[in-house]
Amino acid sequence: MTNSVLYPIVAGLIAILYGAYLISWILKQRVDHQRVAEVGAAIQQGSAAYLSRQYRTLGLVAVVLFLIIAVALGAVSAVSFLVGATLSGAAGYIGMTVSVRANMRTAEAAERGVGAALRVALRGGAVTGLFVVGLGLLGVSVLYALTGDPTSLVGFGFGASLISVFARLGGGIYTKAADVGADLVGKVEAGIPE
Repeated sequence: MTNSVLYPIVAGLIAILYGAYLISWILKQRVDHQRVAEVGAAIQQGSAAYLSRQYRTLGLVAVVLFLIIAVALGAVSAVSFLVGATLSGAAGYIGMTVSVRANMRTAEAAERGVGAALRVALRGGAVTGLFVVGLGLLGVSVLYALTGDPTSLVGFGFGASLISVFARLGGGIYTKAADVGADLVGKVEAGIPE
């Protein structure tokens, strides 16, 4: 294995390890307020249901596309597509799961001041970026090391992009639905005016 492939693999592993360290740090932050824990648990439940449904649907789409790519472009491109889709999905799942937990801890840290809240929020957001970059570098580098063919990376890029686009679209719809629900609750139940 040449240095041109080894360096990105090491960089990807470092990004993933640092992301894992940040996850550990975030989860060690306390959530003492009962109401913050209750709201956070409801958000966790909703986001878990959303992710489960979204990934089941995306999984079916990915399997169909895998079969089409295998027939049209060959097994290497199809496997590369599947690897890209899987790593992109993993980065999104980890990022959203950690973000939901970081939100509770950010609210709790705000009691101690803006600096503490910002520290938790930035570290929570950094997890997604580190896993996207780390898993992307690792996937591309390992695939290239195994195949030696840069055209095999097209399938990887397509798989990663496909999951990312659908997750972004679904996330926007989910966020809009949550906003409308919050508006309705605020207006109807709490009587908050427009």
